[in-house]
Amino acid sequence: MREVFYRAYWIKGCTPLNVGLRLNVMVVYLCFPKVLLFYNSRKMVNASFAIPVSEFAELKIDTNYDSSNLEQKTKLRHIERHKSCGVSKAILSDGCGGQPCHRNQTLEEDAAWDALKKSIVYFRGKPIGTVAAIDKSQGELNYDQVFMRDFVPSALAFLMKGEPLIVKNFLVETARLQSREKTVDLFKLGQGVMPASFKVHHSDPTKKTEILLADFGEIAIGRVAPVDSGLWWIFLLNAYTSYTVDKSLADTPDCQNAMCLILKLWLSEGFDTSPALLCADGCSMIDRRMGIYGYPIEIQALFFMALRCALRLLKGSGNDFVSQILKRIKALRYHLHSYYWLDFQRLNDIYRYKTEEYSETALNKFNVIPESIPDWIFDFMPSRGGYFIGNVSPARMDFRWFCLGNFIAILSSLATGEQAEAILDLVEGRWEELIGQMPLKICYPAMENQEWQIVTGCDPKNTRWSYHNGGSWPVLLWLLVAVSVKLGRPHIGRNALELMEQRLAKDDFPEYYDGRAGRYVGKQARKFQTWSVAGYLVAKMLLDDPTKIGIVSLPEDGDIREPVLKRSNSFP
Repeated sequence: MREVFYRAYWIKGCTPLNVGLRLNVMVVYLCFPKVLLFYNSRKMVNASFAIPVSEFAELKIDTNYDSSNLEQKTKLRHIERHKSCGVSKAILSDGCGGQPCHRNQTLEEDAAWDALKKSIVYFRGKPIGTVAAIDKSQGELNYDQVFMRDFVPSALAFLMKGEPLIVKNFLVETARLQSREKTVDLFKLGQGVMPASFKVHHSDPTKKTEILLADFGEIAIGRVAPVDSGLWWIFLLNAYTSYTVDKSLADTPDCQNAMCLILKLWLSEGFDTSPALLCADGCSMIDRRMGIYGYPIEIQALFFMALRCALRLLKGSGNDFVSQILKRIKALRYHLHSYYWLDFQRLNDIYRYKTEEYSETALNKFNVIPESIPDWIFDFMPSRGGYFIGNVSPARMDFRWFCLGNFIAILSSLATGEQAEAILDLVEGRWEELIGQMPLKICYPAMENQEWQIVTGCDPKNTRWSYHNGGSWPVLLWLLVAVSVKLGRPHIGRNALELMEQRLAKDDFPEYYDGRAGRYVGKQARKFQTWSVAGYLVAKMLLDDPTKIGIVSLPEDGDIREPVLKRSNSFP
């Protein structure tokens, strides 16, 4: 123990004064160890004798917005935790005496809050969102815009910090943007599409007039309209309502109309025989070609979450959608449980599939050829654990692991209790592959060689183990922490957080990491990526106060549950 102490307090190049101080501390330790332990416990002494950093300052807005009165204007209310959230008493009393933890912020948290504060965008004097990144070392592209999906972790961080006004402003302004007609290459988009992003434009600098310019895909890379923006908008409206315990915003005509337009578009009938939502490649968080066209699990889980949130928020004329939503939820749940869930037993069944089956009783309904099963899945699938695969379509099953879809399935209660536990079992069992040295793989495994050339179109940004092709994204940490807290297994999220804290702030909060284990900062990653900052902060606050899980998690609802499919034999 003495040797560890010597190493901790000895630094090359110390000044004589520092050396004297350190020698005095060592003498105190050797003679009166309990005294030094008392000082350490009070955080009055650390390795460099630095003065503790000050607490994070509240948001400073211009004269048109007084954040000092925010807490007086918005009454904070306690969020009751539903039983199905799975937060055990052991978590709530984990070192905090049964109460939410209150502690001094770390240097990493101070740096994160400072970066998040600098990313705020103002519109007519009011905070309206956060830019995607504040890295000025590279060309701007569209990282100076406010993205719908990127703002979600930022919004959650502000809500959990007690700053809901910026979230309210964002929801109101994006609802207004939705109603504007948009034409892309002479083709009019469907009514109800939410923008992927927007930016504040100064139309007349002399008069200081500002307008919002939205991007619905007409200037985006690949020219793909977002499918997930409307889904995230409804999720965020429900999170805001859950935090404030106030439905006044959701009940406004603008928000009710926005929800109805989204639902009208998303629930429209057509030639599709699947209850899942059909979408194009590049229309979601994985916004470049990665072979996820059709029915990716990410969109289906978000679709399920948005439908359940809408049931909570609709009123008046919106009640016309309730019966449609209930029918769609039941069909979607059955479809995803039947055809997307994969565990050891299910994989063995697919391996033994017969083809060219024709009848209502056919087992191989999508005519999947067993020889098309990739070799890697047999080694990756543990005997204990399971997950929802990436995609299902005629003659094709995408067996890749996609992080966002599986974790949203848990938070929305799309996954049964057994399936949720199995997903976390898989994460623990395949820690090196999915977590590595920097949480968290957006998908697994990476495509290489000819497969990469064909599927991605030789995309130089999506090379193996980079960006969307198996890259590690710090923003996904908040989802891992959220599901681990919900299921009463917070040690999983805490272990991942400790890994991240070793590097994230030192690396200036990059957008993503490269490599099979996530060891390298992404070759084209932006620094001070806002959702990397916000995801880290949300994860910290969820672990400090697990009762906040109610903002992002939905309980199981007995009124809409289908009969639970039996857990397979792979789960003893």
